[in-house]
Amino acid sequence: MSGLEWESQRVFLAVLRSGSLSGAARMLGIAQATARRRLESLESGLGVTLFTRTPTGLTPTASAKGLIHHVESMAIAAEAFNRMASGETEVSRGTVRLTSSDFLGVEVLPGLIREFHYRHPGLKLEMSISDSLEDISRQEADIAVRLLRPSEAGIVARRTGALRIGIYASAECLDRYGEPASIEALRRAPLIGPDRRSADLRRLVDVGLCAADQSFTIATDNHLAQLAALKAGLGFGLCPATVAATHGLVQVLPEHFGFEVDVWIAMHNDLRKVGRIARTFEALGEALNRYLAS
Repeated sequence: MSGLEWESQRVFLAVLRSGSLSGAARMLGIAQATARRRLESLESGLGVTLFTRTPTGLTPTASAKGLIHHVESMAIAAEAFNRMASGETEVSRGTVRLTSSDFLGVEVLPGLIREFHYRHPGLKLEMSISDSLEDISRQEADIAVRLLRPSEAGIVARRTGALRIGIYASAECLDRYGEPASIEALRRAPLIGPDRRSADLRRLVDVGLCAADQSFTIATDNHLAQLAALKAGLGFGLCPATVAATHGLVQVLPEHFGFEVDVWIAMHNDLRKVGRIARTFEALGEALNRYLAS
């Protein structure tokens, strides 16, 4: 693959992501005319039309849609190569890509990486925050924080502790509805829980909070939305003790209900040789240990 061919494919991917040539040019830091020329070169080389013009921008053709997975895989590989090659032995420069769930990425990780970030201002931290797991075995991310033990081959995984989960409510919620005297009474109170995510409902059934036919007053599969509903006083729901303390939530029925969820940090074994990634892994692991032990 020549440099020009890869640059043309980068334009193709940028147009897919932005929906326009102007957007692709801004993403790549090139002139729009250059982006157009490279896209036309790619279409000419492939012998297909990749986009059609619409009032809302450029729409991928069937041929383009068939290539999306391949060009995204190439981009992931190129990003991993760049992360590995840039400052391999330098701890305080280069890029480290972290991935975690929405809840941990918003409520927990920013505070934990603050001191490390201050000590290494030249280090760029990319945070992929999504409930869709990035594949660390393919090095889509350098370091992952997960609530399930990673099972991919070639992965170094470390348990950093456990989140203590309980039932919580805001002071306003308790003023309005009172404190339930039992789990049975709680089930009749306004509950915040999952909507369509069957795995979350099964977890609640398994830990004895409710039955499979429980009706939730506020139902959402987004854990951040559940926390927002708790903070707003809309009902009773699950929350980690450390996060609840941050937001002034009050634990309900602590002697009757509670469970723990293990937290794991993981990276590809090959990345242990890369100074900045290994140091970030150790620092984040230690911060998680302290946070979960508090």
